[in-house]
Amino acid sequence: MKLDTVSALVTGGAQGMGRTFTRELARAGARVAFCDLDPERVARTSDELGVPGFVADVSSEAEVEQLVTDAAAALGRLNALINNAGILRDGLLVRRDRETGALRGLSKAKWDQVIAVNLTGPFLCTRAFARHVVDNEVPSSAVVNISSISRAGNFGQSNYAAAKAGLAADTVVWARELARYGVRVGAVAPGFVETPMVASMPAAARERAIAPVPLKRLGQPAEIWEAVRFVLACDYFTGRVVEVDGGLRL
Repeated sequence: MKLDTVSALVTGGAQGMGRTFTRELARAGARVAFCDLDPERVARTSDELGVPGFVADVSSEAEVEQLVTDAAAALGRLNALINNAGILRDGLLVRRDRETGALRGLSKAKWDQVIAVNLTGPFLCTRAFARHVVDNEVPSSAVVNISSISRAGNFGQSNYAAAKAGLAADTVVWARELARYGVRVGAVAPGFVETPMVASMPAAARERAIAPVPLKRLGQPAEIWEAVRFVLACDYFTGRVVEVDGGLRL
C-alpha cells in the first residue's frame, strides 16, 4: 500500500507511540483518524495534527462499533487499522511484604484491566474493521498490531505478557482468516520505548530495563513508526511479527 492511499484508524493515538503513528501517517499524505480515552487530549491532538479524533474505550464492544462507523464516515472509508492502545498494570504474581510479611499478589482487577484493553480491544477493533472492509468490498487493507517483546515473558508482567503473546498469536490467525478478503495482518513488537507509559516506571525499573539492551538506550517512537510503515507498505508481508528492540531478547 502506498501511504498516500491509506485511510487509517489509530487506537490510543493521542499520546506516546500512537501519536507518532497518527502524525507520521498524516505527514505521509494518508487520511487518518484516531481514538483515545481522554477528551481533552483527544481535542488537543486533533487540533494540533488536523485530523479527526474520537473518544472511545477499545474494551467496549459498543464503543468500538461506533468508533469504526464514525471514523469511516469521517475519512470516507477505512483500509488500515493500527491496534496501538494499551496499558500497564504490573505486579508480581505473589510477593511477601517486607514490612508486614504478608503475602500479596497480582490482583484479578489488574489482570482483567490489561487483558481487556491490550487483547480484547484489538479483537473488537479488528473484527469491526474487517466487517467494514468486507461489507464495503475494500480491495486491499492492512491491520498492524502493536505487540511487545514482553510477549516472551517478562518479570512482573503476567498480564501484559499474556496479552501481547495473545495478540502475536492472533496476528497469525487473523492473517490466515482474512487473506481471502484482501486483508493483511502484521505485528510490531517494540522493546522498551520512550513513551509516557514507560516514563511512569520507577527509575530503578527503567535502569534494569535498559541494562540488558545491547544498544544501551530506550527506543524512540519514530523508530517504531519505521516498522509500522513497513508493515503497511509491503504488500507481501502478513502473519508475522517485526521485532524492534535494540537487540534485546527476553
